[in-house]
Amino acid sequence: MKKKTQNKPAKTRITKDMKLGLIADQYPQVAEFLQEAYGLACIGCFANTLDSFEAGLKVHGYKDKDIVMALKLVNALL
Repeated sequence: MKKKTQNKPAKTRITKDMKLGLIADQYPQVAEFLQEAYGLACIGCFANTLDSFEAGLKVHGYKDKDIVMALKLVNALL
């Protein structure tokens, strides 16, 4: 006899392609963390609708390995 598996909703994840504005709107705690820990003051400016998570960090000089770590950290906040 097979056990019934419950379909759990997938946990929302922030991805490198998400726009900073969307992140700021949906996850204010993440926006605050990015401002404090990574210096992304731009998350609160008009350009946040244009830049992705990855692009925003790269503009501030972060490398790919830094972006991977930042994604892990922000997703842990959710």
